[in-house]
Amino acid sequence: MEGLNETQRNKGGRPPKAIKRDQLMAIKCTLYERKVIEAKAKSVGLTISEFLREMGLTGKIDRRNKALPKEVLGFTATLNHLAANLNQLAKKRNSNDELSPLERAALKVQSGQVKEIAVTIKSYLQ
Repeated sequence: MEGLNETQRNKGGRPPKAIKRDQLMAIKCTLYERKVIEAKAKSVGLTISEFLREMGLTGKIDRRNKALPKEVLGFTATLNHLAANLNQLAKKRNSNDELSPLERAALKVQSGQVKEIAVTIKSYLQ
């Protein structure tokens, strides 16, 4: 019985990929060509390997897979954090518990942060 448990033990770690990319290719190019390839890969949000593989296999790059700018991701993270805090305060308030002075101060600060983010988003979109 104990032998079966040892053979079925999960070692953890990342599961193996169905198709492993383990073949390396080297290309020769000038410094200028390298910089152009790097810039194009960065502009479409791909690594150099992904960019060259996609160009070699399909001859085109699908630009629909754009990553959001860091500013937008930062705004989203801040808004999610604020929403979680406001939800906790609303839950406490709805259970007829009074807010402590510290919680009231935190609520006022977060309210200001939400207003700042709204202004920043408006200016970013204009």
